[in-house]
Amino acid sequence: MTDMSVMHGMTASIAPVFFKAACPDCRARFELGAGSLRLAIGASRRTTFYSFTCPECGSSVRKPAGERIVELLTGGGVRTLRLHSTV
Repeated sequence: MTDMSVMHGMTASIAPVFFKAACPDCRARFELGAGSLRLAIGASRRTTFYSFTCPECGSSVRKPAGERIVELLTGGGVRTLRLHSTV
């Protein structure tokens, strides 16, 4: 697994989900809400990834997403784009 883990909020109603992430450019570590992340699911490992903008340095970050990351992100409400093959 990469630098991604899930933390659930502590409220009695629908709790917001935050994900721990890190920027490879500035090395900052932070938490992001589901609305700050995007998940793209493709036909292969190379085309399945998540992305976000680093809140510290503004870099666009794209990281591979294995099965566990996909499960965590989709379960946490991250917007998902399914990539289709044009074969």
